[in-house]
Amino acid sequence: MKCRKLISALFLLFSISFFGQVYTDKIVGQKNQELKDSLKVVEYPYALPIWGEKVAQKGYQLPYSAGISVNYFWQDSEIVINDLEVGFNNGPKFNLDEIVRFDKSSVEAGALTIRPDIWLLPFLNIYGVFGKANTSTKINAGIWIPDADNNWSQAASFSTKANFDATTFGLGMTPTIGIGGGWLALDMNMAWTDISSLDKPAFSYVFGPRLGKTFKFHKQDENIAVWVGGFRVHISGDTNGNIALSDIFDLSNAQAKVDNGLAKVSENQEKVDTWWNGLTPAQQANPVNIAKHNTANRALERAGTFLTNLDGALSTANSSTVQYSLQKRPKDMWNFIVGSQYQYNKHIMFRVEAGFLASRTQVLGGIQYRFGL
Repeated sequence: MKCRKLISALFLLFSISFFGQVYTDKIVGQKNQELKDSLKVVEYPYALPIWGEKVAQKGYQLPYSAGISVNYFWQDSEIVINDLEVGFNNGPKFNLDEIVRFDKSSVEAGALTIRPDIWLLPFLNIYGVFGKANTSTKINAGIWIPDADNNWSQAASFSTKANFDATTFGLGMTPTIGIGGGWLALDMNMAWTDISSLDKPAFSYVFGPRLGKTFKFHKQDENIAVWVGGFRVHISGDTNGNIALSDIFDLSNAQAKVDNGLAKVSENQEKVDTWWNGLTPAQQANPVNIAKHNTANRALERAGTFLTNLDGALSTANSSTVQYSLQKRPKDMWNFIVGSQYQYNKHIMFRVEAGFLASRTQVLGGIQYRFGL
């Protein structure tokens, strides 16, 4: 059983923190008194941010009010699937949540994004994101069924790696505060990622708090910033799709695997029936045995019905379709991040960031250009 586009859709997880490390900084300290005094009398030349001149004259140093950055982002993440339902040729869907088990499946994504932004207020940056991604999905899963002793075994298994392209559009904002080179930023964004096998774009929400410090060099406006923080991602739970059967199964061996699975279901059903019929009436009235019997029959019936319908769909494989729905979530909502940015001057910055711990690993690198607006 080899999954391609369906499994890609199941494990879509493309979430990026688009934070760009510039901020409005409160100038403090006796050695910076000359700079602070000059800000009080300077005429602010730009329309943005709103209240920019008033804030500058109170001793705050503002970044250029507009910018554009290009970033490359890589991420490897595990997610969890629940309430999986699959149907064929627009017929009824079968809930497979009880009998399908996934074994450490993950999605790996590499994306190139463009991020335009403006400082709407001195302490609030807003931005948009446009990106293209190449994603690879690795999955190991199987259909599991019980026997008379409630021991579960694998009736069919599949393992695959699927590649697909995705397009992302996002909107975000970053409230910040900075005093004497120390700063706090609370990045948050919403993104919609579109691939052809989904009925609608997948929605994700990212929250990335960061606490950092900027260190100045001798050259004016040249500095380096370092930070630590967190990365929290939420993705929309509902996923629905409709694809061709030939895009899911390797038709050269699908029939053999279905036949083998049906044989195992029949064998286990015979064992369950033999066990149940061998019990005395008192034993059959035992709630423990009733629960075991009902669980086994339900799982075996579900597996048998699914495999029988799949068997029928394979008879017209070239024209058959698959409909599916599911609930998905990240295995871990949070992971830890560290990052740094080198600012050559107020126009040009270079940034790197890495996320790790938990079940998600990510790396980001980018360049930013800022200008007054």
